[in-house]
Amino acid sequence: MPGNFYGSTVVQLRRGDPAAQTLSLAAGLALIEAVDIAVPGQPLLLKWPNDLMSAGRKLAGILLERSGDRIAVGFGVNLAAAPELTDRQGASLGGKVLPEAFAPLLAGCFARLVGLWRESPPAMLAQAWLARSHPIGARLTVHSSASEIVSGTFDGIEGDGALRLRLDDGRLEVIRAGDVEL
Repeated sequence: MPGNFYGSTVVQLRRGDPAAQTLSLAAGLALIEAVDIAVPGQPLLLKWPNDLMSAGRKLAGILLERSGDRIAVGFGVNLAAAPELTDRQGASLGGKVLPEAFAPLLAGCFARLVGLWRESPPAMLAQAWLARSHPIGARLTVHSSASEIVSGTFDGIEGDGALRLRLDDGRLEVIRAGDVEL
């Protein structure tokens, strides 16, 4: 869509880096920081695992794909308009920032967060992500496959970024992959 942002970068894993799956936490934090700087005052929150929401609607998404010791990180942000989808409502920043201005801003935020990812204990990044996410106790439904759906309340995330879901019977389930509905 014209005026929206689609970009990617590659992170070369190094000896001593944190677990690769925790890079998604750094990517989410970089994205929310970049949007906060570009268009302050937006009602933003991170939705597990890789979405940025504005007022309950999807504003942006992140896709990470690993190949050997490299991780491609892709960002898609509705800067100008949200695509029309049948399964959810989208949000946009209404053209308040241009892609050519947003790209270097996001790149700088991501570079800084990758540095923090490499230097900080994984639990610290998880706590920073949690501070910008949907609240503890929020009701979630997780689709981990076409046939497996589980509901409960958000109970935080693990240090490696896995979702903690408190089931209705009180059991705790740790989920490493899936699509979340708030």
